[in-house]
Amino acid sequence: MAEPETGLSRIRHDPDAFEDFYRRHVEAVTRFAARRVDDPHTAADVTANVFLAVIDSAHTYRPGNGTEIAWLFGIARNVLAAERRRAGRELRANRRIVGRRLLDSDDVDRLVERIDAESAGRRTYAALADLPEGVRAVLELIAVDGLTVTEAAAALGIRPVTARVRLHRARGVLRDVAALQTPAIAYAKE
Repeated sequence: MAEPETGLSRIRHDPDAFEDFYRRHVEAVTRFAARRVDDPHTAADVTANVFLAVIDSAHTYRPGNGTEIAWLFGIARNVLAAERRRAGRELRANRRIVGRRLLDSDDVDRLVERIDAESAGRRTYAALADLPEGVRAVLELIAVDGLTVTEAAAALGIRPVTARVRLHRARGVLRDVAALQTPAIAYAKE
């Protein structure tokens, strides 16, 4: 038979226990956050996230390892570190777009049209991605890089006959993809 929950382990399931814990420690956690960040919104977010983390990890508290406040500040340090990592990622992302013109609605519309127009190409690439590596490599060396079958075979360290068989398989897949796309293309032209 399981022992009844006591102390902090109850706050996960008992709103009254959580409220009591929150009221005892909210000021200390808020001061902790305010000493470390200079934005009031970030301080409020850190404080809230600390208490959310407490709910998830209350079962890990062991009184023999230290006081509640020490355990709570350990959680607060982890939450603050996560916030700093998130802010750093955001800052790096913002630096990448500084000085660049953001997309307006006309740009987005043009990109949507371009994406729609390239759907057949994406299907072809998806079909090629499903090919075994050796078959795809032969096709790429011949169709993209302009090598002959014999040159592609030499580049891959295979016999020319093997390269021809692989090329035949790849062309079969491309024919199948083209057959699926042709009705859509014909319909679009009508």
